[in-house]
Amino acid sequence: MSGDLTAAEAAREAGVSEQSVSNWRRQFIEGGRNGLAGEGGRDTEEASRMAELAKENAMLKTTIGELYLELRKYGRSAAVRPPQPRGRVRPGRLVN
Repeated sequence: MSGDLTAAEAAREAGVSEQSVSNWRRQFIEGGRNGLAGEGGRDTEEASRMAELAKENAMLKTTIGELYLELRKYGRSAAVRPPQPRGRVRPGRLVN
């Protein structure tokens, strides 16, 4: 990129074909352009995924809120009671 080496010299030094060096240079330049333009790449995919997860999170919060209100409407009788222990339980004994 700095012009110190030709593509052929860089390819010989790296032990690859001149075509590979040219491809890498082109990809590097395109990546820089896309990064400056805010296009493509991992950051855009990650931002898209984060937006999708935020939308899903909002939907789930709304659903939980609606279910909570419905349970309150019907009172405590509609609430699910926690399971009671089975078998013999000794009163007054703490279980860790």
